[in-house]
Amino acid sequence: MPPSPSERRTTHAPRLDPRFDVPLRGVAVDPATRCAHYDGPRDIIAIRLPCCDVYAPCYQCHQATAPHDLVRWPRARFDTPAVLCGRCGATTTAATYLNTGPSCVHCGAAFNPNCAAHHTRYFEIDG
Repeated sequence: MPPSPSERRTTHAPRLDPRFDVPLRGVAVDPATRCAHYDGPRDIIAIRLPCCDVYAPCYQCHQATAPHDLVRWPRARFDTPAVLCGRCGATTTAATYLNTGPSCVHCGAAFNPNCAAHHTRYFEIDG
């Protein structure tokens, strides 16, 4: 059953969404981190962005809620917790997320495999 509209929240900087144990903001975010832009059953991750140290469900949420441009994770920091599982709330490093496939290493929740098409928006993996 999809979340009710009352379970969705939009949070703009400098505020954060208090439902999460990590700093998070986005557009129409549900309790599993689905957002207005990516709302499928496996769209349950948020990525911590090094430019503001805040998690966002997607780059469009970051664009809409942060007063600055998105900065990608540099390779030198891939050992930093960077991905939040919207199902169990655990975080994992960029390196682990990028190297283990589209699922949570903590709870096994399936992530959207199509997210791989956007990895270069968030992580310095091109070139």
